Amino acid sequence: MANKTTETENSVTHFVNTIEDTTKRSDAFELIKLMQQQTGFEPKMWGSSIIGFGSYHYKYDSGHEGDAPLVGFSPRKAAISLYLYPSFEDKEALLTKLGKHKTGKGCIYIKKITDIDVEVLKTMVSASVAYLLKKYTTN
Repeated sequence: MANKTTETENSVTHFVNTIEDTTKRSDAFELIKLMQQQTGFEPKMWGSSIIGFGSYHYKYDSGHEGDAPLVGFSPRKAAISLYLYPSFEDKEALLTKLGKHKTGKGCIYIKKITDIDVEVLKTMVSASVAYLLKKYTTN
């Protein structure tokens, strides 16, 4: 069984420009710049609504395998979903410093970028990528 969300050739800029909420659209462009600077990877569309940076191939003991972005985000209607690896060095301590957010199973949700400490997010992005580069074979 493989991950159904795969990298596409769709335009990241076109996707972001379709976001109706001007604050969310502006935040998306800011997150693209931040994640690109922190990872060194170009933004790519994953599926129809996830903007990812870099990729890695995972294979679990269960046999489930696939490819996923090292980090990414999706500017959804209710909140911006930040996709970082679920466990990396100092994650819990960094979350306490991040600012206004919620967490889910594998995501961190923010309403807008001004609600968070961008420097803490930069640290989290770098820590998540470093963890994945050690743990998995990257593409």
